[in-house]
Amino acid sequence: MMRINKLSLFILPLSLLMACKNDMKDKKTDSAQSIQNSVEQDWEILFDGTSYENFRGYLSEDIFPEWTITDKAMVFTPGNENRKNIITKKTYTNFILSLEWKVEKGGNSGIFWSVIEDKQFPEPYDTGPEVQVLDNDNHADGRHESGTRTAGSIYDMVPYPKEDLNPAGEWNLCVLRIDHEANEGSVTMNGKETITFPLHGVKWDRLVSDSKFKDWKGFRKQYTGHIGLQDHGDVVWYRDIKIKRL
Repeated sequence: MMRINKLSLFILPLSLLMACKNDMKDKKTDSAQSIQNSVEQDWEILFDGTSYENFRGYLSEDIFPEWTITDKAMVFTPGNENRKNIITKKTYTNFILSLEWKVEKGGNSGIFWSVIEDKQFPEPYDTGPEVQVLDNDNHADGRHESGTRTAGSIYDMVPYPKEDLNPAGEWNLCVLRIDHEANEGSVTMNGKETITFPLHGVKWDRLVSDSKFKDWKGFRKQYTGHIGLQDHGDVVWYRDIKIKRL
């Protein structure tokens, strides 16, 4: 009669159980990696630190020479002429934009959306609302009585709290979300407080009417437009620019 090893009877089911657990673990890992890859694929890289291939000059087919690349960051250094703003080659409607910026002491720049490129509008801010880029401590806009011209603010319309910003020479992470379907925009600086604002309707119209843009005929007349970065005559850096369509 064959003798059955009781230890073998115990080890065999245990081995099968461990194999099943490892297989499930591998599947979970593969699934998590697949989800991560999917999330990453949703983002469109606008600037990877090596090329301006997704940008060009506003009202120009080329990048202006004032925009260079140093240490994987785009750098604007003002020259003898102004209006050297740049825009994305593509246009966007509903999206999340993520980028990092820093400015020199006393510096000023801006991030625009819904920019309409037209010769009757010499600047991106003629049509596109702006997320302010600023050295709050050393620029007059940081002390504006309305509080709507500090860094992270929707310029002259919606204030962003000063305490969430890093000073001149240090990087700030800006995440701008524009969702016309939900009629909500938002700005988050450095992963801290988020400000929200309407994008159309009575509340948006009130914001515009209370701002310097009240009588500007081209200001935010269309939902779809270019993303723009501003020449305001100061040195500014941008890096890690990506966008996700909603």
